[in-house]
This record gives sequence, C-alpha cells and structure tokens, in this order.
Amino acid sequence: MNFGILVLLIAIILFALLAFKQLSALILAPLVTIFVVVCSGLPVLDSLKDMFMPAAANYVSSYFLVFFVGALFGAVYQFTGAAESIARFIGGLCHGKFVAPIIMIITGILTFGGVSGFVVFFVIYPIALNLFKEANLTRRLIPAAISAGCWTWSMTAPGSPSIQNVIAMDSLGTPSTAAFLPSLIVSVIEFAMIFIWLEYRGRKFTKNGYYFHDTRLKTQLTEEDLNTEGRKDLPHWIIAFIPIITILILFNVVDWKVEAAVFAGVVLATVLMFRYVKGGINEWIKVFNKGAADSGVAILNTAIVVGFGGVVKGTQGFTDLVEMLKGFDMSPLLFVMITVAICAGACGSASGGMGVAFNALTDTYLSLGAKLPYVHRIAAIAAGTLDTLPHQGAQITLLGICKLTHKEAYFDIAITQIVIPFITCGIFILLAQMGL
Repeated sequence: MNFGILVLLIAIILFALLAFKQLSALILAPLVTIFVVVCSGLPVLDSLKDMFMPAAANYVSSYFLVFFVGALFGAVYQFTGAAESIARFIGGLCHGKFVAPIIMIITGILTFGGVSGFVVFFVIYPIALNLFKEANLTRRLIPAAISAGCWTWSMTAPGSPSIQNVIAMDSLGTPSTAAFLPSLIVSVIEFAMIFIWLEYRGRKFTKNGYYFHDTRLKTQLTEEDLNTEGRKDLPHWIIAFIPIITILILFNVVDWKVEAAVFAGVVLATVLMFRYVKGGINEWIKVFNKGAADSGVAILNTAIVVGFGGVVKGTQGFTDLVEMLKGFDMSPLLFVMITVAICAGACGSASGGMGVAFNALTDTYLSLGAKLPYVHRIAAIAAGTLDTLPHQGAQITLLGICKLTHKEAYFDIAITQIVIPFITCGIFILLAQMGL
C-alpha cells in the first residue's frame, strides 16, 4: 500500500481510538495532525501555523454566526420548556404504540426546526424514558431513536436549516432546496426505512424477552433516574411551533440567510415565551449566556477537526488517495459520496467532514462534471454516514445520557445512521442518473 495513504489510514484509526477514550477534540486533532505531519516529512510548526490554523480559523469565520444563533435558539427552547411541550404533544399521540419511531419523529421535527441536536438529547431523553417505560420497551433502542431523528432526514432534507445544508449552500452557491424532487423522495424513503427498522427492532426485542427493566444491562436505573415527570408550566405546543415555522418560512420562502432567519426565531420565541423563564431579565441573561457558551464549544470542537483536514489535504497521501479513487472509473456522484463519507468518518463529524471535503475537493467535483444541486444533496447525505462511527462525540455523549454502552445500543445506531443513509444516498444517485 502507498505509504502516504497508510499514514492517513493509521491517523483515522488513531483519531477513532482516542476519541472513543473521550479525549477532547481540542487535544486530539492537533495530536493526530502532528503524527500525520511527521510521517509525511513536513515541518511541524510551519504546518500547524500555515495549514492547520488557517483551515480552523476559516471555518470559525464562515460559520460562527450559524452556530451562535442556533445555540441561542436551542437554549431558549430548552429553558422555556418549548421543546418539551412539542415533544409531549407528539408523544401523547402514540398511545403506547410506535414508541421508538415517535421519538425519532419528535427529534426530527425539533432539529429540522433549528433546535440544536445536543439540546434535543437532554430534553427528549426523559420523555423517551417515560414513553418506553409505559410501553415496556427495552431502553436499548432509546439512543438510536433519539439520534436518528437528529442526524438523518432532518439534517439532509431540502429546506433544512442544518449546518450541513448551509455548508453546501455556501460552498456551491446552491439553494437550500437544491435538487428538490429527488431530495424530497429520498428523505421520505429514509424516514420510512428508519421508522420501519425501529418498530421492527422494538417488536423483536419484546418477542425475545427484552423489556424496559432488563437486568442484563450494565447500568441499572435508580428511582431518581426514573423520576422524570418534567415541568408543569409549559407553553402551549402551538405557541412553541410558531418560531420554528417562522424560521423555515424566512429561510426557504423569503430567502433570508439562515443566520438572520434563526435570529428572528430567537427574538420571536423570547417574546412569545418570556414568562416561562422565571426570574425575569436576570434569568434570561443566564439562558443567553448558556447558549453563547455552548456555541463556542461546539464550533471550536468542529473547527479544530477541520484544521486537521486542512493539513491532511496538503499531504501527498491525500493527493494519491484522491487520484486512486478517480482511477476507479466511478460516476462523479459516487465519487462525491465516497470522498465526503471518508472525510466525515476521519473527522467523526458530519459538518467537519463536509468542511474538509469541500475545502479540498470542490474543484475536483466541478472538473468531473457533476451537477452542483446533486453534489449538494449527496454531500449532505453522505456526511451523515461514516461520521457515526463509534468515536463520534455526539454518540458517546448520548450513550452517557442514556446510561448505555456501545455494546448494548450501538448496533441500531449504526443501522439507522450509517447503513440506511448509505442506501438513501445510493437511491438518490439512481434518481439523479434518471434525470430527476
């Protein structure tokens, strides 16, 4: 094997192992970058200053406002109880049936409406726990049900205000609804496949004797863990939906920039639900401070990974890898899918992987003759595949919240967020080749 490509492969494995051990990305990315730099025969300090830092800084410069207003919106929805209100309304519709798919629908609606996935994790978990307990359904499915709604169709469907959609828009000059018809078709198909899988797995677990109370799980829940009644004073679900709908209209119909649309949603949500944060202005300041702090952590963790990609793209190994893939005589759209998925897997981040791929390969995509709307949608879908390898920080966080291990819950995460998105991407490519 080409030595440069082997170095990159080892770097990806090293990245995965250390992330799995929960080493911070702020330490991990520079550490693995130095490994790549040394093995590639590049000057360490110059590479960090001239390739690593500019790539990270450029990502922050381009997308800080998106992260910032998104985190503010998420904080408002968390602390006013708006996200919980929507979740409880939709959860009440299932009457003990289709519990796992219903959780996926709730998280998908919230994230498609602009609420941060990490906020959704904390808000939805206690609601999911109650619904699973009432249905006597195994807890093993909770992480897949929550994260499938956050990171699949809601992230990649046409019109989504997700950072993945925004990166593709900024990099390619395409609209949020790029390749609308095939995108809509595959989003519906992806939703249906995940719905069916979660319901099938729930019934199979129950048939095989796996119920809510399961002594085979490593961590058993205490009475305190099960005390998840939630708030009593919640805004009406209709009121909670208004800012979300406003964001989607401003972003997709009025054609506002996503930052402006989400900020308008923050202002509207604050006005409509001001009284649900007890303590007045002083407590609202704390809400906004929390959102601002969360945005800083989120974008730094992603940008530092993009910095790693900025160094990787300057190595001979990366050039050789791209040339090797181009030599396989695959269709341009398949090339886009594979390269974006690999970058996302290497970064353990969908947005980080897209940032790396578009930064390094946009000219290559154009030279291959791929239509930009198709590149936009394939990249958005493919970024949500290998990013979900076991080292992904979001999955590690969610498993910790749910008090489950990878062994207990990761299989269904992998099916819903790696296998099904790859199938979705393949279907999209077929539709694109048919001219839709």
